[in-house]
Amino acid sequence: MDLYGELDPGSRLLMGPGPVDVYPRVLRAMSAPMLGQFDPEFTEYMSQVMALYRQVYRTENQWTFLVNGTARAGIEACLGSLIAPGDKVLVPRFGRFGYLLEEICRRVGGVVVTRDQEWGQVFDLADIAASIAEHKPKVVAMVHGDTSTTMAQPLEGLGAVCREHDALLYVDATATLGGMPVEVDAWQLDAVSAGFQKCMSGPPGSSPVTIGERAVAVILERKHIEGGIQPDGYVATNGPAISSNYLDLGMLMDYWSPLRLNHHTEATSMLYAARECARVVLQEGLDTGFARHDLASRALRAGLRAMGLQLFGDPVHRMANVTGVLIPEVCGNGEQVRSQLLGDFGIEIGTSFGPLAGTIWRIGTMGHVCRKPNVLRCMNALEAVLRRNGFDTPANAGIDAAYEVYSES
Repeated sequence: MDLYGELDPGSRLLMGPGPVDVYPRVLRAMSAPMLGQFDPEFTEYMSQVMALYRQVYRTENQWTFLVNGTARAGIEACLGSLIAPGDKVLVPRFGRFGYLLEEICRRVGGVVVTRDQEWGQVFDLADIAASIAEHKPKVVAMVHGDTSTTMAQPLEGLGAVCREHDALLYVDATATLGGMPVEVDAWQLDAVSAGFQKCMSGPPGSSPVTIGERAVAVILERKHIEGGIQPDGYVATNGPAISSNYLDLGMLMDYWSPLRLNHHTEATSMLYAARECARVVLQEGLDTGFARHDLASRALRAGLRAMGLQLFGDPVHRMANVTGVLIPEVCGNGEQVRSQLLGDFGIEIGTSFGPLAGTIWRIGTMGHVCRKPNVLRCMNALEAVLRRNGFDTPANAGIDAAYEVYSES
């Protein structure tokens, strides 16, 4: 029997679009001892997680909790619980992850209408409002920050438009929570999900979601409790059952409620990680963290431009935590540069998907990675590797430009 060697991953600086390096405090929290899922100490931790993520999401929503699974589990739980077969859904797509929302909506039986924007641009609110008025969807499903294009869609005002037309607004905030404002109550977002592997700087494996009263009402119309745990006097609703048992938000609400009605075994170590991620972010202060992400991106972008590289996409709507860089023609599809950055300097940056594959690199400055030493280290390494691959860049120009931004802050 080959048991392989002891697990000993190489040291990396993860400056792609995610996952990124995990906060050391979060790693330590994950090593805490197991507790039973109904141990009073553990259920208190569950309640604390709910309270912490209300602050992170800036919401008063009672139903703010974790869905076990990566960020995609949170997306599927929200969309699968809100959309019944035959419901009309509007999905505005401005990158790869709009296509993901469309696919999930179709798989749960939604009748999907899409609107498309050129990759590297975002939608005007008026354009989305016109589509809502025309198609009258039950749900509008929108990505906030699409890392495939490095663009952030403005959301302020969209919730109000959805309410005018009696539509629910679901938002995928996987790539923005903790790094850019996600104002759930102020923006009137009905359901939001995210992940930990980006600006929250935790491990992938759990998804924080928050569900507003309008969305809760729709979920309760489809309320279903498993036969083996139904309480006395239980009467099923007339609505169609949510197709997934594991990702049924109605049953998860019972599990996270004071009833603690058994559903699954909560992922203990991930709950510890989620709790500590929120504590780190809130102790820094949300606005302070947003400013840190913004500063790092400005320094990085100034350095890239000084090196003679071109940035991708609408400069007004770039995400504050991921930067798209056009790959110089001399570097081909850019894979050799990425390989040398990883092999020689231990730095990972990303490529992209679809029409942008082999066209742009994506450099992330998120969470624990979003710090001055990492930006400068990336500038230095990228300059060296670009020179080795035939791109003529002024010596130290990137470092000097990044330093200047930091010195002015």
